[in-house]
Amino acid sequence: MEPSRDAAAADDQLARTSEIESQLSSVLYDLSQQVQVAMEHMLKMINEIDQSSTEVTEDMEKCKDSALERRKTLEEQKDNFQRASYAILNMLNNQEGG
Repeated sequence: MEPSRDAAAADDQLARTSEIESQLSSVLYDLSQQVQVAMEHMLKMINEIDQSSTEVTEDMEKCKDSALERRKTLEEQKDNFQRASYAILNMLNNQEGG
């Protein structure tokens, strides 16, 4: 009876090993599915971040252009004011001298 017990024990061990392998395979499959879903979500977020970054960069460029245009306008106004001031000073100087 000893050999049949050994055979039964070996069969039982083989069945348990097969069950453990099946469970591990199932766990690995589930884990790989979760990782794939997580990576898809990360890719979606990366694309959203990239789009937002592009929009922010465009807005910053528009603000920069607007600031440069405003600076140019202010410098032109300053130059006009200085010319007018010098013209008035020259007229006042000419009146005092003449």
